[in-house]
Amino acid sequence: MRYSTALARIAVLSTALWCLGAPLTSAKTRHAASSNNPDPHPVILSSLPGTNLDHEARQLNAADLADAAKHDDQPVVLVASAPLSSDKTDMALFVQLQSARLCGSAGCSTSVYLRHKGGWKLVLDSVSGAISVLSSRHNGMNDLLIDKNDRWTWNGTIYQDGAPAAAPQKAAPKKTEDAPKKKLLRG
Repeated sequence: MRYSTALARIAVLSTALWCLGAPLTSAKTRHAASSNNPDPHPVILSSLPGTNLDHEARQLNAADLADAAKHDDQPVVLVASAPLSSDKTDMALFVQLQSARLCGSAGCSTSVYLRHKGGWKLVLDSVSGAISVLSSRHNGMNDLLIDKNDRWTWNGTIYQDGAPAAAPQKAAPKKTEDAPKKKLLRG
């Protein structure tokens, strides 16, 4: 139990330092919070019971938690926060509910909320895979990378898949040799 408590404290401290713009360092790697760094900044989800982030996440997901309780399920609530622009008010809350009932074959889904007018607005719903904040931006907000290969961009209101699937192309009709045409004589 001591190990998990220490790990949770490290995650909280790392998130707080990252949000304040302090570089995070370790013996082998260095991840700077600067937007000039092109490397993705992974969002580290942690169980942080009793914190403000946990309280907010539980309120935002109250319906899912109540439904889980009806089925004798107690999901683990994982949270993280990260700035999504240079404006300090653009703080995001990442929430993932984990339980056998709520997670499927693609894993558990994460929702992203953005602080908006004193509350939280859902800006990306139910994505599966690891999430990273990129330094590239659209409409003033950082892009998000989902599962290492799926870029999501800000359209001014919500995040949308940045690489929409190309419309399927219709196959060109096959050329066939025309049968000799009969000449009609008119009399």
